[in-house]
Amino acid sequence: MEPHNDIISTAMVVIGFVIFVAILSKTYFTYDDNSLALDNYRQAALIANDIAGYPAIQGSRQDLISAHALDSIAMPAADREMHSDFFHRFSANADFFVDVRTDDGSHTWIIDRHETSSAEGDIIAASVPVVIELGNNARCVPGTVTVRLRKNKWT
Repeated sequence: MEPHNDIISTAMVVIGFVIFVAILSKTYFTYDDNSLALDNYRQAALIANDIAGYPAIQGSRQDLISAHALDSIAMPAADREMHSDFFHRFSANADFFVDVRTDDGSHTWIIDRHETSSAEGDIIAASVPVVIELGNNARCVPGTVTVRLRKNKWT
């Protein structure tokens, strides 16, 4: 009976070790995914803050975003050169698009690098509040700038 007890004990130790390694690897992969998502959220937040202060889309004052400037770079872009410069200024490598909208939902601008916007797959997004100048500085409304990073570039 003695040799059989050793085999059973050894098998239980091996099974326990395999379960421990499986739990440990799952924990590592979860941590890695969460830290990657946090890093990309930080990148999206930095880009959103930079866009909110971008001089090319400023209104009559430095703290305003011009709806006219947004019209020229939103899809379909009227000013292709300004549209291209917009993405190269903030991140030539990151695959992102920008959604600028008024809080009341009356105006929306989508600024995307690609002709057709695809929101498929995982997206990390960050928003910042802004004031949008509609026509003149007497007509300003609150809004948000939302930057959405697509996952296909950070896998």
